Amino acid sequence: MTRRTVRIAMNGVTGRMGYRQHLLRSILALREQGGLDLGGGETLWPEPVLVGRREHALKEIAERHGLTEWSTDLDAVLEDDTIDIYFDAQVTSARVEAIKNAIDAGKHIYTEKPTATDVEGAMELARLARTAGIKHGVVQDKIFLPGLLKLKRLIDGGFFGEILSVRGEFGYWVFEGDWQDAQRPSWNYRAEDGGGITVDMFPHWEYVLHELFGRVASVQAHITTHIPQRWDEHGKPYAATADDAAYGIFELDSGAVAQINSSWAVRVNRDELVEFQVDGTHGSAVAGLRRCRVQHRSATPKPVWNPDLPATESFRDQWQEVPDNGEFDNGFKAQWELFLRHVVLDEPYHWDLLAGARGVQLAELGLRSSAEGRRFDVPELTL
Repeated sequence: MTRRTVRIAMNGVTGRMGYRQHLLRSILALREQGGLDLGGGETLWPEPVLVGRREHALKEIAERHGLTEWSTDLDAVLEDDTIDIYFDAQVTSARVEAIKNAIDAGKHIYTEKPTATDVEGAMELARLARTAGIKHGVVQDKIFLPGLLKLKRLIDGGFFGEILSVRGEFGYWVFEGDWQDAQRPSWNYRAEDGGGITVDMFPHWEYVLHELFGRVASVQAHITTHIPQRWDEHGKPYAATADDAAYGIFELDSGAVAQINSSWAVRVNRDELVEFQVDGTHGSAVAGLRRCRVQHRSATPKPVWNPDLPATESFRDQWQEVPDNGEFDNGFKAQWELFLRHVVLDEPYHWDLLAGARGVQLAELGLRSSAEGRRFDVPELTL
């Protein structure tokens, strides 16, 4: 078995998502399984080089996992000709400049989203990458989750007939930070630092809708800040200048309508933190992160509205569980594997910086829709 090494500069691994999902559960998990099998007797071995601003945190992570390479000097890392890929999981406000520098250095790009703070910046990155002739990808992890993979299986099998609507609920209560520590970093609630649930979640909803149901043709949104004051990591109060809830209506090219609520100020009364209900002429489904349940038209009960009597049956019990029919790997790791194969074997890959720009565009139009009280068409983006 021949081993081929790919060196990856991983910027932002001291953060929650960069460490847990990308380093620990993706790159290090690939190493634990012996590398990525490329076929033909060849294995790809990912070699991470940790990059960040906090030297002590980088050193601690490296020592914990037996890694030897880390640096606080991104410029020096990018000048290293042995680095093949630059990965970015920094705060959004720092992302554009870093990716530009990586493109200039000729590195392939893999990045978290949103790729930029506005669509102009996101499109510039896509154009620069195309001109440079490098390979580039954007994390779109939700479509690799077991629940949505099962939902995609139903769509491909024609289960729904004509899809009429999609309803999504996402969110949970993020503690304010005064009497219980917040589960999310304080920058998420400061617009000046690139925070806000719209710029965080609308890019997710764009690719979920685009990949499963079709292109988003228009958007109408109401976006607000329900909790105006929070407390930071040092226990100091600060004004929440970014939105913590976004209520969106998205019309798709097919004519189907998607309604998705996103909130960090909602208490969960769902089976999972995110759920999508899809209703079609032939059947319906409810998909979460892992589960997916269906109700076919041939097994749909005939409920009768009667507010004078209590319900005598559980509506949830009238749905059927979709079986796994296979093993599902971590969604972030699954996409990393596809991107690495794209880089080294030139296999097809379409979750690129242009796809990332579509997510930024939808967030930008959603914010504008809320500010102006209007519905906006979503133009197609082309390079």
